[in-house]
Amino acid sequence: RAFPKSALRSPPTDVPEMPPCSFSPEEYKGMSKARMMEIRQQNCSPMTMKVTYYKEPVFIHQGYMQWLWDVDGRRYLDLFAGVATVSVGHCHPKVRAAAEQQMKKLWHTTNIYVYPTLHEYCEKLVSYFPDPLKVIYLTNSGSEANDLAMLMARLHTGNYDIITLRGSYHGGSPQAMGLTSNAAYKYPIANGLGCTNTMCPDVFRGPWGGSHCRDSPVQTTRECSCAQGICMANEQYIGQLQETLATSVPTRIAAFFGEPIQGVGGAVQYPKNYLKQAYKLVRERGGICIADEVQTGFGRTGSHFWGFQGHDVIPDMVTMAKGIGNGFPMGAVVTTPEIAASFAKGIHFNTFGGNPVACAVASSVLDIIKEDGTQKVSLDVGSYLMVELAKLRDKYEIIGDVRGKGLQIGVEMVKDKVSRDPLSHQDMVEIFEDVKDMGVLIGKGGVYGQTFRIKPPMCITKEDADFFLAVFNKSIQNYMERR
Repeated sequence: RAFPKSALRSPPTDVPEMPPCSFSPEEYKGMSKARMMEIRQQNCSPMTMKVTYYKEPVFIHQGYMQWLWDVDGRRYLDLFAGVATVSVGHCHPKVRAAAEQQMKKLWHTTNIYVYPTLHEYCEKLVSYFPDPLKVIYLTNSGSEANDLAMLMARLHTGNYDIITLRGSYHGGSPQAMGLTSNAAYKYPIANGLGCTNTMCPDVFRGPWGGSHCRDSPVQTTRECSCAQGICMANEQYIGQLQETLATSVPTRIAAFFGEPIQGVGGAVQYPKNYLKQAYKLVRERGGICIADEVQTGFGRTGSHFWGFQGHDVIPDMVTMAKGIGNGFPMGAVVTTPEIAASFAKGIHFNTFGGNPVACAVASSVLDIIKEDGTQKVSLDVGSYLMVELAKLRDKYEIIGDVRGKGLQIGVEMVKDKVSRDPLSHQDMVEIFEDVKDMGVLIGKGGVYGQTFRIKPPMCITKEDADFFLAVFNKSIQNYMERR
């Protein structure tokens, strides 16, 4: 290594060409970047500096569909969607129109009164659920929805203990923090009492896994000797859950929380029958089963509207947020009349839950998912993207795994394919920064921050996917040359 590192950085002349976009953003005339950073450092919570992802921050000014522009007028392809939240596209004209129309009539009242937007939305949302999931509680966020679900589960069952999977993320409120199983999101205080984690059935990084385990266009490269219709990895992971039930919780429990595909955990997928068998074990112990659809809901997995449908299960409760309002602060819990009845023993009230503007926005999102065919876009473009990413996995030693469903995709980076040790934080940052410098925004996740997360607005095209593939390939090439 005779050259200094900087001399090896290839000049940015051969950057892949971004697909065209007919939309022109307004010229930015606001505060300077230097002033924004001063305020961010002095007046915003220090946490905002901690989560400023990039060495060179991105100063976002405007968005339209899958595109974002910074204050200098530079365009980015947004493949992270504000953490899988912008479901149908930034500033989608129909969502904007619905919000404007509602704001002319009524911004806020309280659900002590009966107003049409709330009831129109509730009727529309429950039509997407199988029986008996027909009762809705509206909240303002996913953490709030999961907090409420914990409370309802405990009241309904009369039990206290709740089980979640390691690597899961279910929110950052003091209660939901206990459900969340990732050290980065924990604080050294008593939190989420009565929450127990069990081994995550991760067929790539976990002790067991093969080449047919998951419901994805791409499987792991691990060997598999299972007979047709048998998954030994699944049996082992279910054995781990049985051991947790035998050792770590009382004989009667309140609930089991599971994301159909782990989001913050890095798009982790379980063996095909895992949730089905887990639900059975939980229900035998008096617990209810809760599907956290905060990231997987609203057609993002492509094959189904809800992630749980891909596992062929019906939960007792479903929590959602993020894509529900295309970025408008909203969340919901959907449950059965029976569970809802046991919650009505006391009074629960949420001032902003079911706000008229939120309901109008969320209602338009459901219409657009249908009209724009976004679920099919998720399936088609997402499957294409994963199959092409798998070719890069076969080409590069540092791409360990590609997985997901629809537009909920994870690319797990490793030091090498034999050890499967996570790629270092510094190396991840280098690639991440390079991808951004070439005009694409993606996310990071995984217990060790080793997984790139691709969760775009569900309006991206095959051309956008090809552009990202070229950028990602180039960034890995650049990294390998530097290495």
